[in-house]
Order: sequence, then C-alpha cells, then structure tokens
Amino acid sequence: MKPIWIVDDDQSIRFVLERALQRDGLDTRSFTQANDVLAALGNAAPSELPSVLVSDIRMPGVNGLELLSKVKARQPDLPIIIMTAYSDLDSAVSAFQGGAFEYLAKPFDVNNAIELVRRAFEQSVATPDEATAHTATPEMLGQAPAMQELFRAIGRLSQSHVTVLITGESGTGKELVAKALHKHSPRSDGPFVAINTAAIPKDLLESELFGHERGAFTGAQAMRRGRFEQADGGTLFLDEIGDMPFDLQTRLLRVLSEGSFYRVGGHSAIKVQVRVIAATHQDLEQRVAQGHFREDLFHRLNVIRLRIPALRERLDDVPVLIRHFLQVSATQLGVEAKRLSPAAMRVLSGFSFPGNVRQLENLCHWLTVMAPGQVVDVKDLPPEVREQGRIASLAFETDVPVEDGAPKRYESDTTAPRNEMGSPWTDMVQAEAAALLNASQPDVWDQLTQKFESALITAAIAHTKGRRVDAANKLGIGRNTITRKIQDLGLRDVLRDLR
Repeated sequence: MKPIWIVDDDQSIRFVLERALQRDGLDTRSFTQANDVLAALGNAAPSELPSVLVSDIRMPGVNGLELLSKVKARQPDLPIIIMTAYSDLDSAVSAFQGGAFEYLAKPFDVNNAIELVRRAFEQSVATPDEATAHTATPEMLGQAPAMQELFRAIGRLSQSHVTVLITGESGTGKELVAKALHKHSPRSDGPFVAINTAAIPKDLLESELFGHERGAFTGAQAMRRGRFEQADGGTLFLDEIGDMPFDLQTRLLRVLSEGSFYRVGGHSAIKVQVRVIAATHQDLEQRVAQGHFREDLFHRLNVIRLRIPALRERLDDVPVLIRHFLQVSATQLGVEAKRLSPAAMRVLSGFSFPGNVRQLENLCHWLTVMAPGQVVDVKDLPPEVREQGRIASLAFETDVPVEDGAPKRYESDTTAPRNEMGSPWTDMVQAEAAALLNASQPDVWDQLTQKFESALITAAIAHTKGRRVDAANKLGIGRNTITRKIQDLGLRDVLRDLR
C-alpha cells in the first residue's frame, strides 16, 4: 500500500495526522519542508511513491503552492490536499487552479480531515471507470421504453414533411427532439430556425415571425426578413406555442394553410416552403376550452403529436445521462471526467428532478466544478438534491442487475421474494450486497451499514417527532451514540425536515 505523505513545519500537525491515519490503517511518511518532498520523489521506487500528498501552504523555502505546481508536473494524477491556517480567497483560488484535490483550513476537525484523506486515497488507487471513456456522442440518449418509442417515431417521420406537435414538461428536451426531426428529414440540408414565442414581447413577435418593410413602424429603418423567410426550405421550430398571442394565431394559421404571408407593412405576398414543428409544456386542449388558443390552429398543428416523458418517468436513464453530462462538462473545462459513487448514484436515482434533463445537466456541470474529488460521494451533492434523494433511497428500494441488463426493482411489500429468513427486506440487502460485490466496490460493509443505520435513525426520529433521546431509547442505544451517528452519517438536515 502506497503511503500518505505529509509535509508541514508544525510538528504537532504532523503528529496528529500520522496517528489518526495509522489508526485508519493507512501508512504515512512525514516531511518538514517541501524540498525534502521533491528530493524523495526523485529517489523513491514506484511502490514508495505517495498515494496522497497533504501539504501545508506556508513553509520555509518552497511553499505549498509552489510544491503543488512542481509535484503536479511530475505526477498529474496525484491527489494533493493543501492545508493552511491563513485562509484567504487568493490562496484558495490558487490552490484549486493548481489542481489541488481540496483546500483544508486550520484548525480542522481530525475526523473530517481523515475522511478527506481517505477519499483522496480511494481516488488514487481506483481504476479508471470504462464508462467515462470518451466515445462518440449520440444526439439523444435513453433506454426507457417511452424514449425508445420516441426514437421509433422520429424514425417513422424521417421521410415526411408533416407538421409535428411536441409536448412535454419544461426541461425535457423538446428542442433537441425538433432538431432530430429536422436532421433526419428530407429538409436536413435546409436551415433549422428556432424561436421561443413566449420570450419575445407581443409587439415584436409579429415582426420576428414575418419580418417587416422599411418604415413599417417607428425604428424600422431597414427591411428585415422574419423567421419564416429565414427557414425557407428547412424547418421552423416554434417553442412554447401555447403562449402565442391570440391575434397572431390567426396569421400563423393562414401561413400554415396557404404557405404565404405578408411582411409587416408589406403589400406583396411571400411564398415559402417551411416545415413547422411546434412545442409546448401546456395542455393545448385545455387552452382551447378556455378560449386562449384557436381550435382550428390546434388541429392544424396537431397532425402528429410526440410526447417527451418527464425524467422521473425514466429514472433508469439517469445513470447513462449522468455519465454523458459529466463527460461533456469535463471536455468543456479540459479536465478529467468525474464519477459518482454507488451511494451518490442511488440518491440521484431517487430524486424527482422537477427541472427534468435540464436540471440534471446543470447538476453535472455543478459537480464537475464544485465536487472536490474525482469520485463524487453523497456529501458532495447539493443539499436540496441530497436530502430528497436520500429519503427516497431509504425506502428500501434496490436495483438488482438481471440477465438482460435492465434493472429489476424490489420494493418492501408482500410481493417481494422471500428467502429462508422470511423477510423481503433481507432479500434486498443480499441483492444490494451482491451487486456491490459484483461491481468490485470497496468497503461494501461500510456502505451497507451506513445505509442501514441511516434508515433506522431516520425512522426512529420520525416516530418520536424529533426527540433524539426517546429515539435512542426506542432503538436501544445511548444518547451519545445516536448524536454521533447523526453527525457521522450527515443526517442533521434530513432529520430537521422530519420534525
């Protein structure tokens, strides 16, 4: 096992870290100055090289930031934790820009520091995840049945010019579907022009769609081609069509019926060949019934309707999408793609994603920038995601790999299969353990123990309406024990919401 290297001119810091890490089963080697570290790196055998470097930032001679730069030049993949008692913005920014794994301010909690070192160590010894290897990026991802049906529909429409209405919640990827319809259509060589009808003021929307002649209104100093002209020979995507003003709906209907229109202030009809694809997150039938949307326009648009499922309806796609977005984010930033721990993946798989795929994409960007290590754990997730997702994951819902590669979900009810112990939840524990072991995950015992303890404490706190002492008595453990467990398991925020 490669050791943890510690460099600090403060003997007390070295002593505390050495003893704590050794109790945790990790080998250590200590240095008093950076020059000694650089010399040791040059002379060490491969097995003697550090798995993690923990360095103070202010030391005689070469400081921690300079050491960070020099070591990263030699060993770019080595996790380096920078410590300092002089916390300031410049030092923190410089540390992360230099490639530091994490920035640790003194004085620090020893347990937290050791946990951080442990995570850095696990990253150092972990084998690269093949799933993060760079491959050709597909234009759309999805293995759920609803997404496969959507893909089939796009394939059936590949030789058609027919008008399409795309429905789905905000953030599901309606424009992405529209682009796919255009790309795989006979008009693929023509332009794809998109406009959000809800984002443009009513007074300007008509000009945006149909263009205007010079002098048509105040400020019209030159003739302008509208989106319909720009999309001639191609596809016009009208997003959020349900919010289009009622009077403009009449003009749109005429264009769809006759294939011609007049610019604002114009007197000559303009003929165009445009395929219209519309999208909305609203219930257009309801808008028609309320008198906010023309019924004849609705039927003109609703030739072929494609519904995009919400992400919560296709949670099996979450792991695939996460790996994709993390790879995209890493490529954009020029860094190595991060990976999610099994526990973090379970939490995200239990999150409802009200913002759908757009929210998941933004989350992956956030993790790429903000998560400290290459392996993202539960504690690295944003609080709002972590709290909801953890509660959902504690409902003893387990994904068990089956032969066809699709997950089989067991829930804690009477329909779950029973083993010799006569309890469905024990089957789930066994299945979860088997899945982790088959995936060669480290610390299987700790992972399952933490999940079990979190579930027990959460249930007991909820049962006693937030009274920790009563919860401890119900569980048969001490008051100090439950307090420590709540802190170690990161349950404070979750339990606060249950009170």
